[in-house]
Amino acid sequence: MRIGVITFPGTLDDVDAARAVRLAGVDPVPLWHADADLHGVDAVIVPGGFSYGDYLRAGAIASFAPVMGSVVRRARIGMPVLGICNGFQILCEAGLLPGALTRNAGLRFICRDVWLRVESSATAWSAAYQSGQEILVPLKSGEGRYVADQHTLDALESENRVVFRYRDPAPNGALRDMAGVASADGRVVGLM
Repeated sequence: MRIGVITFPGTLDDVDAARAVRLAGVDPVPLWHADADLHGVDAVIVPGGFSYGDYLRAGAIASFAPVMGSVVRRARIGMPVLGICNGFQILCEAGLLPGALTRNAGLRFICRDVWLRVESSATAWSAAYQSGQEILVPLKSGEGRYVADQHTLDALESENRVVFRYRDPAPNGALRDMAGVASADGRVVGLM
């Protein structure tokens, strides 16, 4: 198996993502934002950072990069994609996940470890966990507040598409304490 890790101008966590892929016993494949060729990867990680300086909106410009056109096409036919932090923002902007990520409640950048509860282990990216399991992860963002309309939030809940939820009240003000959500087929996951 080969997992692509995308680098945009302003990406900060691509090296960490590639290391995590290697530690999982899988070959990471570097993918450049301007290259539409996915080099035969089986899955893609869109890591965190500040792609294109987060100008306009976090993830907005990156969603139009050549590599993302290929990711969107492949994701729509079943390729697993994981977006972490800025990657989650990019996946929402690209239309692969519902909702949006907006400025944190309190308008402050947050950088600290937080506990998440695994709500669904039914995705390719959460299958190693058990539902209800709690995990400690670093949270660092200024625009990590997940928002969506009431209908979308209800659908995410009823369709078991909330993958991760903040154990304690969301420090960024995310609606319903949602920290990660999945696409309808469970192949695309975003995690703040």
